[in-house]
Amino acid sequence: MTDTADLSFDLYWSFRSPYSYIAAQRLLELRKRYAFDVKVHIVRPLAVRSPQFFEERDPRWIHYVLIDVAREAERLGLPIAAPNPDPIIQDLNTLKIASDQPRIAYLNRLGVLACEAGDGLAYIAAASRRIWGGSAAGHGSPWTEDGALDDAAHAANLDPDWLNTESDAQADRIDAVIVENEANQDAAGHWGVPLMVFQGEPFFGQDRIEALLWRMEKNGLKAR
Repeated sequence: MTDTADLSFDLYWSFRSPYSYIAAQRLLELRKRYAFDVKVHIVRPLAVRSPQFFEERDPRWIHYVLIDVAREAERLGLPIAAPNPDPIIQDLNTLKIASDQPRIAYLNRLGVLACEAGDGLAYIAAASRRIWGGSAAGHGSPWTEDGALDDAAHAANLDPDWLNTESDAQADRIDAVIVENEANQDAAGHWGVPLMVFQGEPFFGQDRIEALLWRMEKNGLKAR
């Protein structure tokens, strides 16, 4: 097997991004086939980092994204549905972003700690499937219910009670890690998610996974 030490890449990823959801599912499957390692870095949604982002978009942009996400999920055989509830608090009529964002803060802290203590890719894949998969993934109830993300913790080989307790106890430290992740993402050359960075080269979007694999294969990536 190829040593994954030199064939790892950074993944900047957001719980609110449907494209991040799609990318996590694809990368988890590809990791079974290829000897690479993924270093997951959780970042806040762009809507939270830059609240004016949605307000400045042409309304057709949002309409297109909704069409494209549904199409990509169907093409790849992935369940997709609007999250229940939205990970961020936003007025969908005015597109205004609330200043207080407890849901995404909760998800981000769990995600960072899971990436530090367990299998980060497995965690974000399972958690985002719970959030974005809807009833087609066997989940009709809100992802905010007690225990709803326990399976994601188990997928990462972590105890869900420990993960919840420690994510609260270490909230300030974890929030600082997220800010650092965002600075590193900016330095890597792009602001969007999912962003994959291999040997300093950025690959933005779930539709650049094939290009990432091609580049890694040129650097010795082999099938397992």
